[in-house]
Amino acid sequence: MKTYLITGGAGFIGLNFIMFMFEKYKHIKIINVDKLTYAGNLENLKKVENHPHYKFVKADICDEKAIQSLFRENDIDYVINFAAESHVDRSIKDPTVFVKTNILGTINLLNCSKTAWETINGFKKGKKFLQVSTDEVYGSLESTGYFTETSPLDPHSPYASSKASADLMVKAYFDTYKMPVNITRCSNNYGPYQFPEKLIPLMIHNCLNKKSLPIYGDGLNVRDWLYVKDHCKAIDMVVNNSKPGEVYNIGAHNEKTNIYIVKTIIQYINNNIDPTVTQKLIKYVADRKGHDRRYAIDPTKIKNRLGWKPETSFEEGINQTIKWYLENKAWLDHITNGKYQNYYQKMYRNLGE
Repeated sequence: MKTYLITGGAGFIGLNFIMFMFEKYKHIKIINVDKLTYAGNLENLKKVENHPHYKFVKADICDEKAIQSLFRENDIDYVINFAAESHVDRSIKDPTVFVKTNILGTINLLNCSKTAWETINGFKKGKKFLQVSTDEVYGSLESTGYFTETSPLDPHSPYASSKASADLMVKAYFDTYKMPVNITRCSNNYGPYQFPEKLIPLMIHNCLNKKSLPIYGDGLNVRDWLYVKDHCKAIDMVVNNSKPGEVYNIGAHNEKTNIYIVKTIIQYINNNIDPTVTQKLIKYVADRKGHDRRYAIDPTKIKNRLGWKPETSFEEGINQTIKWYLENKAWLDHITNGKYQNYYQKMYRNLGE
């Protein structure tokens, strides 16, 4: 039975990955480590919290003693590092916490993994450290072209810079120690359970509450949108099927402007829920500092080498996503008023810190 250490597993992509893995595999063990910051929500993992092969540990990935103890107590085969401060606006206001979690936390995970896995002749077989990164490390594109795995790193926000720094440390552990690592860099994810500071759930929530829909600048910034379950499938393939040291870009060729996304949400809600929700709610605001104009991923490498391709079209995925939030309005309200943070105390108070 393979044991996965999933960091940041109470966050959007991490929890979707955990649920995907338990759906796909019968004989795996998952240890979910999460600090439970504002974006971490254990309530989302109710479906698996009583699974016999699932364990939650509240811990900071920067905590050397806590991470070391997990390796001492468990024969961990794979570390998948989802844990990260990821909200760009917050990184602009306070870069320090992004440096601590995204860089120093990654280094701590690397060191603990290396100590547990290293042998006289190299590393134990069947071990893997996967760093889940972002296309934002590449910076901004003009109106044409795509990011490939060999594109230079040119991050512009404190968030992107912290992720690029972590990526380079992961690469250094492969180059220096031959540690079995991979890096994945993905385009914008969307789907169920995303924290409502992000564009799609924020706009859905504001539409339902007749609040203004703030759009940075002219709304023409372009992102490549990938349905979260397709991302989970790609990570699973990289962990299990790729050679150590490889970097994989994960994208869907679903380039959409921010204003297109917002208008799509408005139209869906207008047609299906409330005809009074219209584009009059859109409000253009001052552009974000260092706002990259366009991201676009070339996923040719992962398609050719591992056979991965996105299975969810944007039209299908965005409709499923909007429908999920509308059907789970109570969840959305629960998140936005902060009550979800009480769940840990209720369910796990006897575990200690």
